[in-house]
Amino acid sequence: MTRRELLAGIPLATRSGYAPTLAVQAYVWQQALARQKRTIADGAEEVAASLAGAGFRTVELTSAFFTPELAPRMLDLLARHGLKLAVVYNGGAMHEPAAAGRTIDDTLALAGRVKPAGIAAVSFNANPKPKGERKTDAELETQTRAIESLGRRLHAQGLKLLVHEHAPELAENAREWRHMLHGTEPKHVGICLDVHWVLKGGLDPMTLLAEAGPRLGSLHLRNSRNGVWLEEVADGDVDYSRVAEYLRKNRFQGWLVVELAWEGATEITRGLTENLRRSREWTERVFHLR
Repeated sequence: MTRRELLAGIPLATRSGYAPTLAVQAYVWQQALARQKRTIADGAEEVAASLAGAGFRTVELTSAFFTPELAPRMLDLLARHGLKLAVVYNGGAMHEPAAAGRTIDDTLALAGRVKPAGIAAVSFNANPKPKGERKTDAELETQTRAIESLGRRLHAQGLKLLVHEHAPELAENAREWRHMLHGTEPKHVGICLDVHWVLKGGLDPMTLLAEAGPRLGSLHLRNSRNGVWLEEVADGDVDYSRVAEYLRKNRFQGWLVVELAWEGATEITRGLTENLRRSREWTERVFHLR
């Protein structure tokens, strides 16, 4: 086979070094089950079937799916539905030393429970203070040191730590987020950028993408119109074509995670599996995954 013939069979994105992995979060299913007054254990089979039925093969799930009691059953369900658990999501207080120690222990225990699935990373969000109070400089130092410590310990186990953000970390021109970014080692701490939360935080997603640089390990994908989250990932307030162009240019090889979520004003016209399927197809098209 000549080099030209060989390259003809390889997608252009892969040839350029751009090779993301498409994945899905099930947070919207947690919302749906809560509205139905059902537990995650009650709906676990339905969740796994829905994610697979929407055409996904890789998933990122929150710690709520992997309590000590539920984890063995959930891992079995994922395997039976052909779903690979690549990332697990957790959060906790990190701005006080005692609380940070408990959060680190909890996160490491979670990683241990799902390690049989062959996970590659932990996505983590440090909790805000009660009532959204501003963290002091000393508290941010404690938080950043704790995140670095967690990253080091996960790295020693062959796992990546990807720090996620919501609106509180983006207040005051991303004060918390930037403190973490500049106070941790790239070798130990990567970034999971939740693109729409950046927009909600009043910042330009492209700016934070550039600042994350090679530390970017995953993106959470959601969109809105007129500021209200959509029931599917689709064209809207975030111009994802610019995001996709940036990722292609920088040869991104992390995870693109569809993460639907509902707000009070979100208009729901279709079932979850259908919305997840449509979101997958839109993401594959916009990010040139096929």
